[in-house]
Amino acid sequence: MNDSQNTSESSRRQTDGTGKGPTPMEVLREARAQLAELTGMDAETVTSFDRTEDGWTLEVEVLELSRVPDTMSLMASYQVELDSEGQLTGYRRLGRYERGRSDARRGGR
Repeated sequence: MNDSQNTSESSRRQTDGTGKGPTPMEVLREARAQLAELTGMDAETVTSFDRTEDGWTLEVEVLELSRVPDTMSLMASYQVELDSEGQLTGYRRLGRYERGRSDARRGGR
């Protein structure tokens, strides 16, 4: 995001009268962009999204290795932590799996 976009974003938040920071959609977009910039991998899906005391926690699915056929591609699930302004403060890989297989780790979640 360039400086003019940051300024525009800040101005919009200040003029909306809420003073509550970014909207959930802004947080989702920014989290995906920041994770992609740090890892070099595009986020495909956000599978969970929670507001916390300190900000936000997301679980994001990322394509780590593309294979043919696509069902054999290697996917990974990342937990992403953001502060109350939507800035990424940390991330960690939770697991890897082939796209065509279910993720047994979740156990019914």
